[in-house]
Amino acid sequence: MNILCLGGGPAGLYFALLMQRQNPAHRVTLLERNRAGDTFGWGVVLSDQTLENLQAADPASAARIGEQFHHWDDIEVFFKGRSLRSGGHGFCGIGRKRLLDILQARCAEVGVRMVFEAEVHDDEAVARQYAADLVIACDGLNSRVRQRHAETFRPDVDVRACRFVWLGTRKRFDAFTFAFEQTEHGWFQAHAYQFDGDTSTFIVETPEAVWQAHGLDRMAQEDAIAFCERLFARYLDGERLISNAAHLRGSAIWIRFPRVVCAQWVHRLALDGRSVPVVLMGDAAHTAHFSIGSGTKLALEDAIDLAGAIATEPTLDQALAAFEARRSVEVLKIQNAARNSTEWFENVARYSGLPMEQFMYSLLTRSQRIGHENLRLRDARWLGDHERWLAGGTAARLPMLLPLQVRGLTLKNRILVSPMATYSAVDGVPQDFHLVHLGARALGGAAMVCVEMTSPTPEGRITPGCTGLWNMAQQEAFARIVDFVHASSSAAIGLQLGHSGPKGSTQRGWEEADAPLPEGNWPLLAASAVAYGPDNQVPQAMTRADMDALRDAFVAATERAAAAGFDWLELHCAHGYLLSSFITPLTNLRSDAYGGPLENRLRYPLEVFAAMRAAWPAERPMSVRISAHDWAPGGHTADDAVAIARAFQAAGCDVIDVSSGQTTRAARPVYGRMYQTPFSDRIRQEVGIRTIAVGAITEGDQANSMIAAGRADLCAVARPHLADPAWTLHEAARLQAAQQTDWPLPYLAGRDQLLRELARQRASAPETTH
Repeated sequence: MNILCLGGGPAGLYFALLMQRQNPAHRVTLLERNRAGDTFGWGVVLSDQTLENLQAADPASAARIGEQFHHWDDIEVFFKGRSLRSGGHGFCGIGRKRLLDILQARCAEVGVRMVFEAEVHDDEAVARQYAADLVIACDGLNSRVRQRHAETFRPDVDVRACRFVWLGTRKRFDAFTFAFEQTEHGWFQAHAYQFDGDTSTFIVETPEAVWQAHGLDRMAQEDAIAFCERLFARYLDGERLISNAAHLRGSAIWIRFPRVVCAQWVHRLALDGRSVPVVLMGDAAHTAHFSIGSGTKLALEDAIDLAGAIATEPTLDQALAAFEARRSVEVLKIQNAARNSTEWFENVARYSGLPMEQFMYSLLTRSQRIGHENLRLRDARWLGDHERWLAGGTAARLPMLLPLQVRGLTLKNRILVSPMATYSAVDGVPQDFHLVHLGARALGGAAMVCVEMTSPTPEGRITPGCTGLWNMAQQEAFARIVDFVHASSSAAIGLQLGHSGPKGSTQRGWEEADAPLPEGNWPLLAASAVAYGPDNQVPQAMTRADMDALRDAFVAATERAAAAGFDWLELHCAHGYLLSSFITPLTNLRSDAYGGPLENRLRYPLEVFAAMRAAWPAERPMSVRISAHDWAPGGHTADDAVAIARAFQAAGCDVIDVSSGQTTRAARPVYGRMYQTPFSDRIRQEVGIRTIAVGAITEGDQANSMIAAGRADLCAVARPHLADPAWTLHEAARLQAAQQTDWPLPYLAGRDQLLRELARQRASAPETTH
């Protein structure tokens, strides 16, 4: 093939090298706009895993790169006059210029034709000039090729909130260093690491508003650098900060990071009757924020993947399809982690109230890709100290197994069994199924089991199989379950009250979910006459009389719940149900005092909550479940969630149960593990209220990291508890903390056998590295 690479960064050079090495008959040409020795930036960081990938792809260049690496294990954090250090993190740094020099030399050795100072304005023209069969567009962040064929690539560029400047210094940092400094206008942070024998990268970052408040948008380059030197003088030991961007004037050295995502990576040129693919690679296709150090990693691994696909797939078209399918998923994973990391650094002020210990833990786990046990592998001593600190200086415990007191209730640990619809009630009355279902999970180690959303009226049920609490028969059936949980376990039991609103009168979950009943439908109520979906009924917009009647029904159900002995009460104001239909602007179209701005839309849900709180015993906690994000245009965002949480806190709410979505069929959530946890984190930090994290929590390790970082106070686990009633006990045993849980006495023999089996599995498992 004739292969043309547009751009001489890591992606272009490495792909050219691999393809020329793969088949010397290929004619590989690389065009680069700059001179051979030019580069921008300072050092780049690669993980141990990326080094292994380089070694497998081209041992010769990997060896030369390895010889130039500066390796370190520690991360040190400076915050509010204190510092903490953690080890075992395994980073390698190399100067960007040195990396490109090595790759250029290796390309020359294998016969790649490199043309420097070659400005490409028209990819089609150069593809025709070089008779290209394949064009690789690795022309960087501001890719002309991506812009030229934007209709195909459909790029989404999100310019982030902070300004940063990429500097260097002769101060040699012996750890990857994060330094935080507060000024009269806000926070600045430095990311610093050594990448060769005498030079370190020193990135200074701050939110746009803080940057402007200090006048950095109007300063000359030398004055801005002097400002940074003064601000971070205590870490520089007298060394200067250096810029290698002398060609830029004034504030141009400060940039905002653009997150780039492309819907498609391959465009096809029609050249003289031939279809020539143009493939995006590296920063032209995607970017990941520098705070997780993955830009160069992604570029190199793009090159490795595509070269491997071309070598193994029968045709070029199949290779390109396989490459895009694989890499788009892998890149999305990194970008999701990078988004979490980016938002953490954009919001340092949010975390500035945390104690130093928790601040550092939050920083280390900000991407949600590093878990609690991974930190133990890296630095068991540091993590043990953190666990003891969380436990108040006593013996270390897994964070998810720490007790928590809310009002007069002490929960034995931080794991809840989520309210999950089981569609197994008869006329709203819980059955023996509910006794076994909830009783088994109460014996399974969770701190509290929560009854599924229960309606205060017959018409408020989601399906005919949902539970209710509008009569004595239902109250007595619930009391039987509560009495069993209290008598036979150390768990608490909570009840979630809610009204289905526009999502009611539908089939059971294992039938046609969210679809109306084939027959016997009942009329629906909602904030406005907006149907949940095209096949759902149009609900009646509630009148003031309807509101009064339903509020009183909620109060009556609250009194029945108290009489039945429930320990905790939650009001469901999420997921598009009746109270949620008032809160979200997508379903509240009212023009009266209960519509319009958020303050009005919250009025009725707050009225219901206040009436329930007055009827609920003062010593027992109450929580509210909210949808923190509608995931739909025009809907709620995380900013609204903070305001909603503040309003319920002022009304006497103890805990916010932070879910998201399900308010409209137009919702397009960005799924991933623990994908809703950032909403919980933000509400907890900014509002100062306890939170429950929910959503895609599948492992005890995830719960441990959330609690240890202060992202939530409790973790509600749903589907894993359906598959395993004793999920909490089993996760604790798997994490070698069975002695920190209270197994039911009749099950102790099973516990001991499980521990023996887990010990055998650990003994026979291959040694784990990180």
